Amino acid sequence: MPARPSAPAPSSASDSASDVVRWAAFSCALVPVVLLVYGTSFGGAAGTALGLAAVTAACRVLLRRSERVAEASSRRQSVPHRGGRHSRPGAGARRGGRHGAGCAPGD
Repeated sequence: MPARPSAPAPSSASDSASDVVRWAAFSCALVPVVLLVYGTSFGGAAGTALGLAAVTAACRVLLRRSERVAEASSRRQSVPHRGGRHSRPGAGARRGGRHGAGCAPGD
């Protein structure tokens, strides 16, 4: 019987984000070179490189932020809920109920 594949390690998301950033940096260097080879002006290639670098930096910031949020939410989910005396009641629950649902002060 074949073994079931195990769940990916928590660091795999970080590794994939690093891979994406590495490929984006590679593209930031490669695209202007290709543009220069095909006859684009140096200014146009430099502007393209700056634009790609800005987009890459913004994506890197967003990836790191989403990793932190995902890590924090996974930590919150792994902590069991503490019920007990001071937990809040569910929706519609009443405390101390001597009175029925239809009782009003004038009844």
